Amino acid sequence: MVIQAASWVGQARVKGSSESVQMMLLTFSMIGLQFCWGTEMTYASPYLLSLGLSKSRLSLVWVAGPLSGLVMQPVIGMISDKSTSRFGRRRPFMVAGTVAVMACLLLLGWMGEVVGWFVQDQELKREVTIALAIADIYVLDFVINIAQSTCRALVVDTLPVEKQQLGSAWASRMVGVGHMLMYGIGALDLMAIFGNFMGDTQFKKICLIAAMAMAIAQGTSCWAVQERVLVADGRSRVRNESMLSILKQIYHTTMNIPERIQAICWVQFWSWIGWFPFLFYGSTWVGEIYLRHEVSSTSEDALTDVGRAGSVAFIVFAMISFASSIVMPWLVQSPDDDEKPGYTPRPPQSLRTILKTARLGKPTLLTAWMLANLLFAASMVFAPFVQSVRFATIIIGFCGVPWAIAGWAPGTFLGVEVNKMSSSIPMTQRRSAPYRRLSNESIELGSQDFPPGTLHVRHASNATRTGDSTGETSGIYLGILNIYTTLPQFVGTGISWIVFSILEPGKSPELATDAHPDEHHSKDGVSGIGVCLFIGAICAVGAAWATRRLKVAG
Repeated sequence: MVIQAASWVGQARVKGSSESVQMMLLTFSMIGLQFCWGTEMTYASPYLLSLGLSKSRLSLVWVAGPLSGLVMQPVIGMISDKSTSRFGRRRPFMVAGTVAVMACLLLLGWMGEVVGWFVQDQELKREVTIALAIADIYVLDFVINIAQSTCRALVVDTLPVEKQQLGSAWASRMVGVGHMLMYGIGALDLMAIFGNFMGDTQFKKICLIAAMAMAIAQGTSCWAVQERVLVADGRSRVRNESMLSILKQIYHTTMNIPERIQAICWVQFWSWIGWFPFLFYGSTWVGEIYLRHEVSSTSEDALTDVGRAGSVAFIVFAMISFASSIVMPWLVQSPDDDEKPGYTPRPPQSLRTILKTARLGKPTLLTAWMLANLLFAASMVFAPFVQSVRFATIIIGFCGVPWAIAGWAPGTFLGVEVNKMSSSIPMTQRRSAPYRRLSNESIELGSQDFPPGTLHVRHASNATRTGDSTGETSGIYLGILNIYTTLPQFVGTGISWIVFSILEPGKSPELATDAHPDEHHSKDGVSGIGVCLFIGAICAVGAAWATRRLKVAG
């Protein structure tokens, strides 16, 4: 069977006068995503606890995250892979996801007021607010994943194989910038700064700021990046495919993924059992330590106190993560260092020994990924025993290094593998658009065989060489990687539900202050969140062990 690739018009381009500016603009959308995730992770848990939701029930709320990622990322990835929109394959989904995310954030911040328009009874209002807030969080997670899956695919699509590690590193840097900005703003007393402007609570202001950040960041990348346009898919047409057919294709691809991609996915699986409780409960954990051990009486606005205490700790985490994402790519070998094209210039004989010695001193990215998992485990193993915000901040800060690598390594390895798969299709089997040569540097695509409205731009002639990366299947494979990111979150949800049901079955005494004392769980004993973090540390050791499989995979 002859495999035919797609027909394309144009060339992927990024605005900017230098490579650094181009990389920044390409990955700028990640900043907005981190504002949204940071808002949800920092404030959503204490917000629901303050309404009277128990921790065991709260753990079930966070099924929304893995469920949305499990469903949306592979589906949107496959649909966008085959999109023939004249605006590109990814950007229309980024815009649609952004609009939906903004609406959900604003509704979450003003949920009490919206419910108050229709419900007057206070107890009923509280129950309806909880129910609608949970529903809004579910929808929010789904629509964030629409934007996130296409943002990451856009990076893989745009960059050639030799730039995949750099692109992933820049994405990790933008994640760090987003975290720093989000947690830095969250740590401020916004009520003292702005008064009732932008809302009469800290939570409302944060939701509004996150919505604006999402619009600015996503809009910047959509403006700066010009995608190649898919004219015709050589394998199938998305318009004629049902959702069942798409799901069958996702299942078939998942069951038959290449060995190296499978190995990448298993490392991701074990590591995310550890990252899930850290990201979703870490800020609340710090805030509870503050309320339990460092203040003598309950604050009138415990939600703000928990959010600000957690934000301060995670500022340190974000700063270390950002610094690591800048420094680590200089200290770690690229996974394609041994596979440079034959035309790569050789250094002078006098420099070869020096360069070889410097290279031998660098760990491989795979080794760095393994050590990152071990560092995360070594940090979180202390979580059940922490009774000081300072100590909690220190160990969370240490996790900034493995988080930078966790956001960089999987995307790099997957981007390299996907583009190698695309480049392995011989050019005689690729369906190409007709063109006429203009010069040694460029060609112009013919327009007579393409539907009206298709973008026509000049395309570098070397893009037609055998071995050029196309990223044709980047969406579906990034979606599959996300399946292995989300499945462990179901495992983490089950673990946290069991732990909270045993250790902290009642309402939060720190946050649900209007509940009857008999409904509260005790402040004494081991922290349930701390135990969840400890279990995650053990699973991180499993992730470090799983890197061995990637090392030996063919």
